[in-house]
Amino acid sequence: MANFDLDYGRRVLHVAPETALDAEDFSALESAIAPVISRHGALNGLVIEIGHFPGWDSLAALRKHLRFIHAHHEHVRRVAVVTDDALAKLMEKLAAHFVSAEVRRFDADALGAAREWAGEGVGQQASQGHHGVVP
Repeated sequence: MANFDLDYGRRVLHVAPETALDAEDFSALESAIAPVISRHGALNGLVIEIGHFPGWDSLAALRKHLRFIHAHHEHVRRVAVVTDDALAKLMEKLAAHFVSAEVRRFDADALGAAREWAGEGVGQQASQGHHGVVP
């Protein structure tokens, strides 16, 4: 299950996986970001908050995750990885080889700074948000 929050005004998606990811997580995220990408061409930022990486519940979920990345990596300007987990810290280095976005890691206590960095360059007008819990 992944909790997520999309700030439409700043075009920043904040994702916080809690349990093993499943294929439906990526379908829900797709539905949330599609209107932003359609209207603006890209998300300004993606914030991934990981206490520890929960993995995937199946091979199908891993495939859906890889397809999601392949389909959207050119539509995300910045990726902020928020974690103190040693394994998840490797994500910053690995992701840089597979995505066109600028990737930066933040310590777990710097979530606010990560969200700010991910949304830099976009107006701070009041925005309609989309919140969700992917069951």
